[in-house]
Amino acid sequence: MRRLLVAGAVLALAATACSSSDDRSLTVYSGRSEELIQPLIDRFEEETGISVTVRYAGSADLAATILEEGSSSPADVFLAQDPASLGTVATAELFTPLSEEQRSRVPSRFSDPDGYWLGISGRARVVVYDSTNVDPSELPQTEDGFTDPSWSGRVGIAPTNGSFLAFVSAKILLDGRDATLAWLEGMAENQSPTFPKNSAIVTAVNDGQVDTGLANHYYLLRALAEDPEVPGRNHFFAIATAGSLVMPAGVGILASSERTDEADAFVDFLVDDASQRYFAEETFEYPLVPGVPADDRLPPIETIPTPDLDLSLLATTLDEATDLVAEAGLL
Repeated sequence: MRRLLVAGAVLALAATACSSSDDRSLTVYSGRSEELIQPLIDRFEEETGISVTVRYAGSADLAATILEEGSSSPADVFLAQDPASLGTVATAELFTPLSEEQRSRVPSRFSDPDGYWLGISGRARVVVYDSTNVDPSELPQTEDGFTDPSWSGRVGIAPTNGSFLAFVSAKILLDGRDATLAWLEGMAENQSPTFPKNSAIVTAVNDGQVDTGLANHYYLLRALAEDPEVPGRNHFFAIATAGSLVMPAGVGILASSERTDEADAFVDFLVDDASQRYFAEETFEYPLVPGVPADDRLPPIETIPTPDLDLSLLATTLDEATDLVAEAGLL
């Protein structure tokens, strides 16, 4: 009987070990919305058998949470909508370097130079304008022209939005603090209408509430998909400034993760051709893997004149950007 009990215990332990090894799971902190990213995660689970638990929140909030949790974070992967949030985690040395094979899938300018995070889709900063009221030839060459009194009350902005703050962060790095504050104050003096987010700006332009607005390119394409008759159009600046920045959404693997195989599989999945086509066809973002075409209404990503900027550095000026927006009276 004793031998039987011992044998039973051994078999039970073996079964437990097998069950544990078969329990493939992953925890993702996602700064990208559930509506946007959950269809991809569902497909990942179906194709790999890996169960994914997702915590959805703002990218900046999740970056702050990861900093607070440190090496005890339950997250395996951080999926963020902007390079500033990714750079915050990378600067704290809480990411593990991605593989050379993963990094080679995406042009280096859309990823961390040290390999701690990888761009997965691109969003270009544009001017969205009402084509029934504005001739594109009237638009200024850069965002600086919108402080001219002729644009008073005509340019919508989203001063609390993460992509706008990332744009301001880039402007600080490119033009300096004083010039950036002067621009923000000029927009405030021009009584630029403010909105909570990019989609609200695009809606306001299409409804004739405001002539133009600063936004990410894909919001208008989503509106056009719902109603091809809307008057909004995208304008891309022809000069490389913060206003023509292409900002990637990206992904990094936490150094504290004990599920690196599953995390690697998730990163591989996000930069495979099928997922890149999803970003191009369903969310109207730029795919970042060469050879996967973007929406044919967009200019090729390589033709957009973007400034030469290490996108991870946006994290270093993000707090200052928020302070300057407040100092200018836009909050």
